[in-house]
Amino acid sequence: MRSGGRAAWGSVVAGVASVAALPVAIYLTRFSDSYDLLHAAFVIPVAAGFGLIAILLARAERRRSSVSLTVDGGRVALVGRILGIVGICLAASALVALGVYGLLEYVGSRE
Repeated sequence: MRSGGRAAWGSVVAGVASVAALPVAIYLTRFSDSYDLLHAAFVIPVAAGFGLIAILLARAERRRSSVSLTVDGGRVALVGRILGIVGICLAASALVALGVYGLLEYVGSRE
């Protein structure tokens, strides 16, 4: 018996990419002279996109497994969905941090 369909494993891969995108981008800015930490903000939409893809693939696998008689991708799809949600939450918190940084820069430049 298989342990999950293609959509379930795709959701896990997309979820891991979503969760790992921001930390990897931040880590890689430490070794570059031309990129600053603020440039890692360009990865926020990528992380959110991968999270959304993970959730949609998990939903498709859940729908497929509910129609078929086998119950092979439910747990794997659940892991992918959780990883997608965590990735979207990380992207949202990075967006809030970027907004607070911009607000502080604006207030600090007015004085």
